[in-house]
Amino acid sequence: MGWTKRQFVAAAFEEIGLADYVFDLSPDQIQSCLVRLDAMVGRLKGLFIHWPFSSSPSDTNLDTDTRCPDYANECIFLNLAIAIAPSYGKQISPDTRKNASDAYDTVVSWSASLPPTRQTPAMLSGSGNKPWRGSRTINIEPTVEPLSVKGNDLIF
Repeated sequence: MGWTKRQFVAAAFEEIGLADYVFDLSPDQIQSCLVRLDAMVGRLKGLFIHWPFSSSPSDTNLDTDTRCPDYANECIFLNLAIAIAPSYGKQISPDTRKNASDAYDTVVSWSASLPPTRQTPAMLSGSGNKPWRGSRTINIEPTVEPLSVKGNDLIF
């Protein structure tokens, strides 16, 4: 089970020194942070991160389970902290920047090692496909069913 959007927002505010138990966050501040969170994850193209995007900024649910893999959690909340810190007049420490960069590199390496999720379309079989060898088709059909995306859950 992945983190909820609320946990990512709380971890980001904690990273910049505005933890929820010390600093009372208004609903507008949380909503603004959620919009930035969705936009930031949308920029992470090419990475295998499950993320439930909202159809509009106003209908975001804080308690949505993101099903985000564990190796991507640190990357998301550290980069979110870097994105929201200037809005609150906070300075990001060099350690946080270094950790965010290392976490992003980890997500990239995990994404590179995962098997591809796209399947190749039907292709021409080539000149080696002779009818006397038992093959009568000129196309090679895909061996698995096409991938489908249900609802707003996208894989990048």
